[in-house]
Amino acid sequence: MKQYFAIGLIALSGGLSALAGARMMGWGNPSAQFVADSSAPVHLANYQPGGTAPVVADFTFAAEKSLPEVVHISAKVRMKHPGGMMQSLDFQNMPELFRQFFGGPGLRKQPDAEEPDDMQEGTGSGVILSSDGYIVTNNHVVRDADELIVTLNDRREFKATVIGTDPSTDLALVKIDADELAYMPFGNSDNAKVGEWVVAIGNPFNLTSTVTAGIVSAKGRDLHIVHDKAPIESFIQTDAVVNPGNSGGALVNLNGELIGINTAIASPTGVFAGYAFAIPSNLVAKVVEDLRQYGVVQRGYLGIIIRDQSREKGQKLTSGVYIDSLSENSAAAAAGVKAGDIVSKIDGQVVNTPPELLEIIGKHRPGDQLSLSVLRDGSSSEYKVTLKNRTGNTDVVKKPESAALLNTLGAEFETLSKSEAGKLGLAGGVRVKSLRMGKLANQTDMREGFIITKVSNKSLTNVEELSNLLQNARGGVMLEGVYPNNLDRICYYAFGL
Repeated sequence: MKQYFAIGLIALSGGLSALAGARMMGWGNPSAQFVADSSAPVHLANYQPGGTAPVVADFTFAAEKSLPEVVHISAKVRMKHPGGMMQSLDFQNMPELFRQFFGGPGLRKQPDAEEPDDMQEGTGSGVILSSDGYIVTNNHVVRDADELIVTLNDRREFKATVIGTDPSTDLALVKIDADELAYMPFGNSDNAKVGEWVVAIGNPFNLTSTVTAGIVSAKGRDLHIVHDKAPIESFIQTDAVVNPGNSGGALVNLNGELIGINTAIASPTGVFAGYAFAIPSNLVAKVVEDLRQYGVVQRGYLGIIIRDQSREKGQKLTSGVYIDSLSENSAAAAAGVKAGDIVSKIDGQVVNTPPELLEIIGKHRPGDQLSLSVLRDGSSSEYKVTLKNRTGNTDVVKKPESAALLNTLGAEFETLSKSEAGKLGLAGGVRVKSLRMGKLANQTDMREGFIITKVSNKSLTNVEELSNLLQNARGGVMLEGVYPNNLDRICYYAFGL
């Protein structure tokens, strides 16, 4: 009994204590109020663009803002062969990642395929950069196209012209005749962080205005897919779902700012399998500005050759980029940089991989001065380097109109030597060394090895004369010539410029 009495006494004592505490806090007093601590930070759990990091990501702002700023691009190629013979936009020489990512499961046959001038079509995407109709896309989307049709989000259609292309970054700038267009602002791709939410907008499988979301999975990816003499690859990797037809589309942050141009996917099947890759917007901005102002990219070069041979030469390289050698008359050599040096920073920005270095240099022009932090024999030194162009000076590079014209033909030409011309009984000529997709392959049955002797009945003996005659030509052009194995037969090929 005493035990139960003790337990009851303890319970009564605890209850009286709780009641006293409640009375002290105002319980039972109508004038008493509970006041929250105003010093404690309180945030709504939604996302305001431009504010602090969101608690819950909301993609609606980025999607609604960006959709009118992304376009559908139809790239059409005029085919010479009737009867439904399938050809493609140089698919044979197109890297596999591009091939999977451009134009859906294949080029689509137009209804008039039986006509001699039937059209093949591939599709991609583009991003409007200005209210007067400048649009950025991938070079592999517009390459070799005879006709480009841009369809806006409001379904208006425009023919587009190519302002310039840059195979080194796989970018192209095109223009439509329009005004008062919604356009996408550039974001700072250097500030994009791994794990950050992003939105991909484009036209996969010809399904216009498609939005997907994911995160930045990695930065500075080098895929070895850009086939050029001086490729620049430093892709943003994302897991936002993209598919064939997204090429040239936008990768945006939650503020609706462009941080990348979607370019390729890693896939064993040809469709999305987890990761996609975008060209960083800071590099895009520089390239398109050059194409708009000069028609050709003004690319600065350090003149260094990078190879992963540091371990072979006794270097324990954990960071930085190892310089294997320097090219003749290089900007780096002129500043005092030597083979075996390790570049650790450029203008204070840390570089750990070759793609990071190439991306930084790719955002500069000849004549720009950079500060290189270089490790040599265990000590660090600073070098001021003035970038040069490919020819070894700081002059503005002008767009070679003749080269651009010859490139549209889709052929490599070489002047017939005097000795070879003499053996063939010709005064001279220009040999078609190789053919790829272009006007000659699309509009004629010309074969490699053909020797051009006349352009629209005017004789020529070298490539320079061929270029001059074509530049002055208007409308239809007639090429006359022979094949070395059948000199008795003169062949004619006509095409339109």
